Amino acid sequence: MKLLGWWLMLVGLLRLASVWFGFFNIWALRIAVFSQTTMTEVHGRTFGVWTLLTCTLCFLCAFNLDNKPLYLATFLSFIYAFGHFLTEYLIYHTMAIGNLTTVGIFAGTSIVWMLWQWNAHRPLKSKHLQ
Repeated sequence: MKLLGWWLMLVGLLRLASVWFGFFNIWALRIAVFSQTTMTEVHGRTFGVWTLLTCTLCFLCAFNLDNKPLYLATFLSFIYAFGHFLTEYLIYHTMAIGNLTTVGIFAGTSIVWMLWQWNAHRPLKSKHLQ
């Protein structure tokens, strides 16, 4: 398995922790992510289901790095998640900068790495097509 696959497994495992908190300990989720707002149990479960989906994408992609549609869906899940958290911080003010930084490190690293891997493995055009 390529190093990116191992990274996606790590991120998937960390996301599983968020799934657990979303379903069973929303107060820990509130402290770790949405520390500037109140949360209800339905918010936690919704976050848990969404995070479970992104976790599943990470695991599937880790074992299928050559599957371009799956790779793109996983890559976009990082874009969407980072965009979501960025708006929660900048517009809705539900997150502290420290919580955004933690999310940003994992999402940002994943976005850059996956983009770099995508570009590094694109087939070059043959000369007769140019």
